[in-house]
Amino acid sequence: MDRFEAMRTLLAAVDGGSLSAASRALNTPLPTISRRVSDLEAHLGAQLLVRTSRKLILTEAGETFVAATRRVLDDLADAERAASGEYRAPRGELLVTAPIMFGKLHVAPVIHAFLAAYPDVTVRLVLSDSNIDLVEAHVDVALRVGQLPDSDLVARRLGDIRWVACASPAYLARRGRPEQPEDLAQHDCIAFEGLQTMRSWRIGSGAQARTVEIVPRFSANTADALIDAAMAGVGVARIMSYQAAAAVTDGRLVPLFTDRGCEAVPVHLVHRRQRSQPLKLRAFLDFVAPRLQEVLGEVAGCFS
Repeated sequence: MDRFEAMRTLLAAVDGGSLSAASRALNTPLPTISRRVSDLEAHLGAQLLVRTSRKLILTEAGETFVAATRRVLDDLADAERAASGEYRAPRGELLVTAPIMFGKLHVAPVIHAFLAAYPDVTVRLVLSDSNIDLVEAHVDVALRVGQLPDSDLVARRLGDIRWVACASPAYLARRGRPEQPEDLAQHDCIAFEGLQTMRSWRIGSGAQARTVEIVPRFSANTADALIDAAMAGVGVARIMSYQAAAAVTDGRLVPLFTDRGCEAVPVHLVHRRQRSQPLKLRAFLDFVAPRLQEVLGEVAGCFS
């Protein structure tokens, strides 16, 4: 039995929630996956997993062994990276995640420039509006929008973005400009909605903030669709400042209620805490962070 192979198989099963998931993740036949786990349990003389029809459950011995296995495999990966020179020069692969639209508009172009500057580093960019678990997914760096929960992750704040209400010049010429948040009850609104409805908008910040109920004339579940509808004159949309910045700059959208301010939403780069930080990660953070800070400063300038 190859113990490292068996340990990797066990982690894949635990992280995936089933032996079938481990089979797919490792591209290995299911009987082989099952045999590796059984051989590992026989070698240890302890049951690690309870297999039910719906999921895997770790035994007490399994929880202890899986935690130790993660440490051992992380140490092994560190040793392999050191031997391959990853700690002497920026090289190797980085897995980066970011929200879909922010990633498309701002993260991807900066990564393109990073790749040109560091030819021995490759990057996999995964765009998702869900917060991917960095440890389970082996993510190196994530861009997060919003307040961060308490965790062991290392965070570098890049700046802030804000919620802004906008409409096209043609719509405002046709329907008039709402002066107070309560005026939105008399206007066509464009809402970000999927299968669930979200019809309360918070406009402004601090003492000037108001929460108003809106009745959407149009709703969609992607920011692109909302912006397109707003520019087409369908109504008033409430979107993130970075999403509206280009259209505001060239006059296709007009920000509303600017005298009330906008609540700040923080933007961070986060990564796992490591005893030895690979140079590829350090180089990426040092390259990307100031450029994204500059981008967020330019976005803020569009609404000041």
